[in-house]
Amino acid sequence: MYKLPDKELWTGRVDHEEDVNSFRFHQVVKFNDIDKSTKNESAFGIIGFECDEGVRRNKGRVGASSAPREIRKLLSSLPYNIGDNANLIDAGNVVCENDEMEAAQEELGIHITKLLNHSTIPIIIGGGHETLYGHYLGVREFIGPEQSVGIINIDAHFDMRDDSVPSSGTMFRQILEQDTNAGYLCLGIQEFGNTKALFEKANKLNCTHILEEDITSNNYQHTFQTIDEFSDKHDYIMLTLCTDSIIASEAPGVSAPSVFGLEAKVVRNLLRYIISKPNIVSFDISEVNPLVDEGNKTTKLAAHLIAVVMKYFRGCNV
Repeated sequence: MYKLPDKELWTGRVDHEEDVNSFRFHQVVKFNDIDKSTKNESAFGIIGFECDEGVRRNKGRVGASSAPREIRKLLSSLPYNIGDNANLIDAGNVVCENDEMEAAQEELGIHITKLLNHSTIPIIIGGGHETLYGHYLGVREFIGPEQSVGIINIDAHFDMRDDSVPSSGTMFRQILEQDTNAGYLCLGIQEFGNTKALFEKANKLNCTHILEEDITSNNYQHTFQTIDEFSDKHDYIMLTLCTDSIIASEAPGVSAPSVFGLEAKVVRNLLRYIISKPNIVSFDISEVNPLVDEGNKTTKLAAHLIAVVMKYFRGCNV
């Protein structure tokens, strides 16, 4: 079900009523009913995915369905230091009803395609990481079947399980088995967060990956080179961030906290580098779980990372 944006979420401090250099997110955001929009908007379009079903099926801690609302609240009061030409639209949420995750993913994809058709850059707030599959459906519909799409995932887990029922742990296997024009690069993999069978599955499906402990080696030189080579092989790049990739002390409010996760500053550096690529098309952040967060620590981090993505997106040439 599609739900219209909630204007009440966007409130915060006002430093100045007219000086745009003093504005915060809540002072610039516009609201858009995707189904009624007919004009092109050179803008970022935030759309939420209120869904826990994939995490529930994957036997994780549910609660991520509340993230789209809670992250918006904390994003709202951040300074809007994005760019003079960077407009912002809240495009509402897609809600998973009656545990019908697959239908909700399809609907999310439809709305992402609409945003892209209106020259609006989708910024998707999950939800469990099953958000990614709906994200992919929308991008694939927009670019067509012949163009290649590379998916970069910052994650502790491959999410390539062989489970017969789709969940938050199966999306990348689903995509790679059905789409010969899709590629997968995973950054931040945990050696003891994935079974040997999952490492074998990743190799079988030609997934390129870098272990968490190797991300910063040689001052990111190998990591950035790998990102460059992967990006150059694909017509379009879509980026997804699973917040359980971040060390639990900095991101405790996730379905599966990572004891040896990446530091938040490392993730920020990765986002800055990837999102500046000229063929980047969209971004999602998933697995923030406000119900198990500690003092909004993870939710606030997610808001800041979204702001970082917007600031550096193609040099903010939206």
